[in-house]
Amino acid sequence: MARDEEILDLIELLLTADIFNQNQNLDINDLTPIAREVFGIQSMDGERGPVVVSESALQRVLGIPDAHLRLEKHPLTAYEEFGHRLRITTLPAGFTWFIKHGGEERARKNPVIAWYGEKNELLADISHATARDLNPRFEDSRVALDRRISRMLAGDDKLRGGLDLSIISAPEEVEQTLDDIICTDDQIQRILKLKIALKHLEFLKEHRVFDIGKLLFIGPPGTGKTSLAFALSRVFHMPILEVRLPMITSQYLGETSKNIDRIFEVSRALSPCILFIDEFDFLAKSRIGDDHGAMKRAVNALLKNIDRISLIRNHVLLIGATNHPQLLDEAAWRRFDEVIPFELPDYNARELILKRLLAGFTSGYDIGAIAQETDGYSGADLKMVVREAVLTALIDGRTSVTHQDLANGEKLIKNRNANRNRTCH
Repeated sequence: MARDEEILDLIELLLTADIFNQNQNLDINDLTPIAREVFGIQSMDGERGPVVVSESALQRVLGIPDAHLRLEKHPLTAYEEFGHRLRITTLPAGFTWFIKHGGEERARKNPVIAWYGEKNELLADISHATARDLNPRFEDSRVALDRRISRMLAGDDKLRGGLDLSIISAPEEVEQTLDDIICTDDQIQRILKLKIALKHLEFLKEHRVFDIGKLLFIGPPGTGKTSLAFALSRVFHMPILEVRLPMITSQYLGETSKNIDRIFEVSRALSPCILFIDEFDFLAKSRIGDDHGAMKRAVNALLKNIDRISLIRNHVLLIGATNHPQLLDEAAWRRFDEVIPFELPDYNARELILKRLLAGFTSGYDIGAIAQETDGYSGADLKMVVREAVLTALIDGRTSVTHQDLANGEKLIKNRNANRNRTCH
């Protein structure tokens, strides 16, 4: 079976290369991530040249050595000794063989092959658009992000200092998706509003509607602020620069303000992107009664930079997050066009979260009862409950989760929270 899958892997790549080379209207986003890697495509720049399937690439990417020997008895493939390349000899017959030998599901997920099948009406209900939507965009890849960073630094190497103050993730590296998060109707409407704004950037710019795309997430820890910020990276196909303000504070006079400037400079140079500032209250605290001159200068630098950043002008979506909104300076509040609250989940939300977390496990528990017993738990707390329950089951040599496993997880969270709230004398 493993050998059959390897043959299908190889034939799929050979079909993809042949179809792609024959049709200039197909582009890099029609290629699957594996195909891009095998073909050595690392950029969307310049004219599109022919792609090849070499044995060295197959061994490097798929771990298949001597691929030509695996296919030497296959009637529809050829091996070129010069260059050590493989190719399909006849496209129509190759497509038919691929479908008949278990490749139909693969074809429906491969945009290039789906395009060929749809164009030639070779497979019922096959859709190029659907297959394309199933594959991550090249622009979302780490390869594409690294190239953007390289070009940015080539233009201004001084930006390197700002890069060191943030963690930058490509959309494909982000684990969180909107499907993983129980969003409120209000949060979903805010996201839809941003989607519409991004589709009409030029219209908004023309009409000087600039106050869009500065979001402040407020709420208790564990309620999904960071998860939603990262999920939006995938929704909007933008890399996310994560900044924790404590990282950029410095004991040297004026250096904190300079670090803030550097972070915003990087976001503008790297745009389109999301600039996510966690623990926003760390620097944007109220300045009333604060005699610390350096801190005031840092807050002023932060506010000045927020004024200068714009989703419409700079294609930078700014998201601040805080567990302590009451500490924020009034001027900081005014900088955000959307303040989005995150609350502890109610019973219905807890039930949905638990159902999602326990999907795939044999049911030996009452989710409704667990949801009832976990009043006051955050989404992060519920994840920990399920994690502990699963680990307990595995320690006992089981792959099914029981109600008692989950109850034990609840106790652990309660004890943890009790220890956190205990006053030290």
